[in-house]
This record gives sequence, C-alpha cells and structure tokens, in this order.
Amino acid sequence: MKQFLVTLAGVFCGLLLFFVGLPLLIVSLAASASRPAAAPTATVLSLDLRQTLSDQSPNTPLAFLNGRTLSVLSVVETLSRAADDPSVKGLLVRLPEGGLPPAQADELRLALKGFRHSGKLAIAYSQGIYPSGVSTATYMLGAAADQFWMQPGASLQSTGLTAEDLFLKGFFDKYGVTADFQQREQYKNAVNPLLYTDYTPAHREAELGWMTSVYDTELTTAAKDRGLDPAAVKADLAAGPYSAEDAKAKRLIDQVGELPAAVATLGARAGQGAKLMDLASYRATRHAAVPGGGPALALIGAEGDIVTGTAEDQGLTSAKAGIYSDDVAKAFAEAVADDQVKAIVFRVSSPGGSDTASEQIASAVRAAQAAHKPVVVSMGTYAASGGYWISAGADEIVAEPTTLTGSIGVFGGKIVFGPALARFGLNLRDLTVGGDFAGAYGSAEPFTPAQRATVSAWMDRIYQGFIAHVAQGRRLPVTRVAEIAKGRVWTGAQAQQLGLVDKLGGLALAVAEAKRLARLSPDTAVVLKTTPSHRSPFDMLQRMAGLGGASAESFMAAAQVLGDPKARAVMDELARARLQADGQAAVLAPMPIR
Repeated sequence: MKQFLVTLAGVFCGLLLFFVGLPLLIVSLAASASRPAAAPTATVLSLDLRQTLSDQSPNTPLAFLNGRTLSVLSVVETLSRAADDPSVKGLLVRLPEGGLPPAQADELRLALKGFRHSGKLAIAYSQGIYPSGVSTATYMLGAAADQFWMQPGASLQSTGLTAEDLFLKGFFDKYGVTADFQQREQYKNAVNPLLYTDYTPAHREAELGWMTSVYDTELTTAAKDRGLDPAAVKADLAAGPYSAEDAKAKRLIDQVGELPAAVATLGARAGQGAKLMDLASYRATRHAAVPGGGPALALIGAEGDIVTGTAEDQGLTSAKAGIYSDDVAKAFAEAVADDQVKAIVFRVSSPGGSDTASEQIASAVRAAQAAHKPVVVSMGTYAASGGYWISAGADEIVAEPTTLTGSIGVFGGKIVFGPALARFGLNLRDLTVGGDFAGAYGSAEPFTPAQRATVSAWMDRIYQGFIAHVAQGRRLPVTRVAEIAKGRVWTGAQAQQLGLVDKLGGLALAVAEAKRLARLSPDTAVVLKTTPSHRSPFDMLQRMAGLGGASAESFMAAAQVLGDPKARAVMDELARARLQADGQAAVLAPMPIR
C-alpha cells in the first residue's frame, strides 16, 4: 500500500509538472523573449542577414526558439517605419557570405532604397562574398547602400550564377530501381533527375533561361545603383575573384575597413550618444499607430508547400512554413466579412503543392472578387506551379524581377523498389481488393498499361484545367497560355513580358495597387490587417491543456497558489498577449518605390 501511494504521488507530481510547470516555463520564455527594451534617443539600426530569413513570420507562438525573429516582410515594414522615425539615424546591414534568394534580395533592396530616401545613411558591410549559386544577389543588395564596405583581406567572388543537379538514373539502373513518372509538358523538369542521366534540351533551355534573366537583372540593377556601366560591371565581376582591396580599386565597393570603423562612420553621422540596436529589438519597441475606424487592407500570407487542411495541429515550435488551404480560405472569408477591409493583398511565396488545395484557395479568391474586394498578389521568392495557380485569378499580380513563377504544368508517378530489394533477398509483394487501380501506387511493380493510361488521363485533365484557369484569370487566349505553359519556369521580368505578371516591384507596390483598385487615395492611411493572425502564447496554452480561456487562467492561478514567484508576472504577460492577439493590426507606411 505504501509503495502504491508513493507511485501515485509520483504520477501526480509528474502530471502537475507537465500540465503546469511546462506551460509556465514555455510562456515565461515567450514573455521574456518578447519584452522590449527601451530604444535610445539616437539609434543606428543593425540588420544581420547572415541568418536565413523566411518570407513571412511563422504562424507559431514559439518560433523565436528556432531563432526566427525576423522575416522579409517584417524587415520591409520595420525599415519603412524607421525611415519616418526621427530617433533612427542610420542603418548597418551585415551581408551574408553566401547568396540570398534573388527575389528576397530584390524586396530588401527596395526597403533599403526607401530607407535611404529619408536622407539617412545606410552602410552594407561584408566579410567576403563567396560562390553559392546566387551570390550576385548579395552583391546587388550591397550595391544598394550608400556605402559598400568589405573587411580587409576578404574576397569578392560574385563571378556568376551556378546550379547543380544530381541525376540518379544511372544509380537507379545499377540497382534495379525504376522511376515511373509522367510530365506535362517537357519543361516540367522537377523529376528529370530521376528519369535521366543529364539535362534534356528543354531542361537545359529552361534553367539557363531563368538563370540568365536573374543574372542580367541583378548586375544591371547593381550597376545602376552604383552609377556604373552594366556591361563593365558584368565584365569586371566575371573576371574575378578579387580581394577587397582590388574590388575597391575597380569601384565595385566603396571602402575597405574593419567593422568598428564602419560603425564609427554611422555613429559620427548619428551624433554623440547614438546607440547600435538590432532591427528585431527596435521592432519590439516601436508600435505603429492604428487609425481608428478608417479603411483597411487585408494582408493574407501564404508561404511554403500548398496542402489541404489546417495548421492547428502543427508543432508548437515548428518554423516550417506551409500553406493550408482551409486556413487561407478562412482568411479570405474573414476579409470579405470585414466591412473595414476594402481590398486584399495576397502575399504568395510557394513552389507549389496539391492541385485540389490550390483550387480551394483559387475559389476563395474568386469569392472575394465577387464580393467586390479586389485581390492583388505580391509574389515573393517564387510563385510557381500551385503557387501560380492560386495567383492567376487575382485582379493584379506584382512580382519581383527575379521571382520564379509560372511552371504551369503537372507531374505524377512513383518510384518502384521491388526489383532492387529482390537483389538482396527482400521480396516486396502486395494484395489488392477492389479495382485494378487500387494498388496502382504500390512500390513493388511499375504501373500496368491500364494504370498508366489512367494516370495519363488524370494528368491531362489537371493540366488542361490549369491552362483554362490561367487563361480566364489572365484574360489570355487558351492557345497562348498553352504555348507559354508546358511546365516552364519564368522569372518575374520574363513573366511580365508574357502577360503572366502585371507589374514588377515589392509589397509596397502591391499595397499601392490595392489602394488604387479600392479607389483610395495614395495618401490615405490604411490599417494593414494581417491574416491569419499569429498565435499567441495564450492560444498555445489553451491548445496544450485542451481548456477554455477561463479554465486556462484558473490553471495559471493554481500555479501561483503552489508558490511560483513569477506566476503573477506571467499572468500579466498572458493577458497582454491576449489583448494584442485580439486587436492585432499594423500600419504599413507609404514606402518609396525605386
């Protein structure tokens, strides 16, 4: 009996720690991470791009545990706010040693140019730029600053773009693995590495096509920002690599010096007593004023692979982005129901995904338009395949010059492992009840002729539906869309020439276009309502405990009774987080477009 009571007490303590102690610890971490420090009177901001940025802020309350405190959009919004803040005197941008996604660099460049337009000094500092496939994007961003510094002895190796694909066909043949796939059409090359030992002519043409477009765009832009001849800049960079000292001699950068010297230059401009503050901390100290009762735009975010369902069951600390069709459709419905919302900006950064999930989102776009809410798509790093499907029906599409878009096509199939496993004495067999197609996607054998014909007909139906959807959304003849589709990826600059994109620019341009379509003056201050709203620690606690709001608060009160000295502070933070979640809105100040 005594042992039973000891065991029971241990189980009770364990449950108490799990359901009370763990939530308290997590929420305390969230509270301490979000508690801002006061900004100094004179501030020089620091933006460190050596850590990967997502396009949009992850919709999870504990994303900060993964080191994700900023996104491209939050940087854009914060720099816009800082440009109008008299306490902010300058900006230091730490460049990565590798490459940036080209469209990210485009968006950040526009934000940097907007910040500079306020007359404040911006310095880009590099400890070297090395080959990484897209290092020219990093160089382009550095060239957009007032001064481009490099550390002594560092190397500038932005000599061009490169892409590397691993072809597995020879390996598969050696070990008896079969890749049984079909594509619509020849440029839909995502599965080519499984089917071939080298680039097909179409694969080579498409990949070199977008790479050349990105390369020309980035270096032409960099040359323009530095007041140099584009042909000369291309020739000089291609002839590299260079030391920092040689790069300065060729006017590819402005200064060679240690980081403290760059900071001192910013400090001298800012004045005595200026302090250096990272952008994330500054963002936490400054909150935009929300005009009451005025017009609003809904900003609906969509980043990652497109899938059906909802993100409710996503891991609490996961920062992996995903586009859940139920969530996006609900966000559109909420924007339609909100009388304050006059138009919708749909931010898309996705390589594709489920066709049925894409169509659910496309239907939500049409419903918003039917309710007289114009929809403007702002494309991020890519909006290809399913990402283009959900964008094509918008009233207007704005893309960065280097956004990867299009890829109007489809592929499907399976990898067959049965013969390969048999070589090692492993016999993969299957049993099927029902029709012949029930076991079509088993990995023991290739498709039968009947199964292959069924898959082919299914892919034809999706492909023709995709073409028809694009033709209707873009108001183009079906024959024209069929000609430029075929699964080919285009850059935003190429897509604009083909009629797949309307204008080139970033989020600020998309906001301006949404205002225009909503018949609002360009100078009208609007609330930018971000949906879906980000989950707060309070929401997290409710989901963990499976309780209503009152019960969760009682849980916290019980913890206080148990003697937790920080419980009251945590409860205060939870209440504050709840209020912020209930009334979350941000104002995007007008940003100059270059």
